[in-house]
Amino acid sequence: MTNAYRWVQWNSHKRTYDLILITLIVTYLGCFVGVGMLTHSPPNQIDLPILLIRGLSTLAFLLLHIILCIGPISRWTDLAAPLLYNRRHLGVAFFVVALFHAVLATLYYGGFGLQNPVSAIVLLPTGFNKVSSFPFEFLGLFALVIFFAMAATSHDFWLANLGHRTWKALHMLVYLAYGLVVAHVLLGALQSETSPIYAVVVAIGVAFVSTLHLLAGLHERARDHTPTDPEPAADADGWIVAATIDEIAEGSAKLVSIPNGERIALYRHENGFRAVSNVCAHQGGPLAEGQIVGGCITCPWHGYQYNPEDGCSPPPYTEKIPTFDVRIEGRSVLLNPDPNPPGTPTKPAPIPDLEGGLHA
Repeated sequence: MTNAYRWVQWNSHKRTYDLILITLIVTYLGCFVGVGMLTHSPPNQIDLPILLIRGLSTLAFLLLHIILCIGPISRWTDLAAPLLYNRRHLGVAFFVVALFHAVLATLYYGGFGLQNPVSAIVLLPTGFNKVSSFPFEFLGLFALVIFFAMAATSHDFWLANLGHRTWKALHMLVYLAYGLVVAHVLLGALQSETSPIYAVVVAIGVAFVSTLHLLAGLHERARDHTPTDPEPAADADGWIVAATIDEIAEGSAKLVSIPNGERIALYRHENGFRAVSNVCAHQGGPLAEGQIVGGCITCPWHGYQYNPEDGCSPPPYTEKIPTFDVRIEGRSVLLNPDPNPPGTPTKPAPIPDLEGGLHA
């Protein structure tokens, strides 16, 4: 979290992550090219540029699948949090790999005629009516344009100026780009392959990504439709029973889904309860899955923080989120589902001592 824009907000964790990522990328390409040269000796050798083109393409395809799987997996386990935290670094690295593949393929396959390589690849395409001659390069080009837009806007400068909802909508185009990439592979490289193993691998990858997202969606839908326990009191005046005083640990939160579909993070802090919007102002992260760290609600995605008293980020930061009024009746924690404006201070709902007085 920072109040100033820098090209990369590196810390020791990010440096370690990026070093491991670069090492794995270089190792993969080195192994791919090395194995390719060893298994294709003269006179059946494969030119080095072709090996690099294939290595870059398979690496980019693998990285794209990993990126798409991080989000759904993180809905089930906190072990994916480091990958989620640095997913934008992984996304930019993926784009660079895909760009090198596109440039090298264009220069190599489009560089043997009278036209310049780009014109030879993308101008005056034919064969739209046949699978075998479909200009699959266009599909890859359109996908690369989307990936470029995502990589170019990955910095927090764009996130802050576009707003997290617009920024998120733009980055949801990754699924359209993924479909274009799959079609690019099926109508391109796989057309010349006689072995069905490559098509099977692609099908497994698509099925795996689709299944993960479907299961994650069903999991989140079930959380939204879980009935509140206990039932609201008759004199609640529109307030809802969100929890009991015993079910939330100190410094932690419970996700509360209200009838209009909005999600609220109900926190227990300093022997009292407060509630804020579940949506982090940075990238829409789930605040109910975070914790109180240093007296502040801390988003589990990128560490953005908010004061539980008013939903404001501590100075010099300026982010604000809506707050909700909370009260306690008996052992039940009730909240008003109508949000206060972002940054509105609220009174804590102190935990009562049912034997008399309040907890200190």
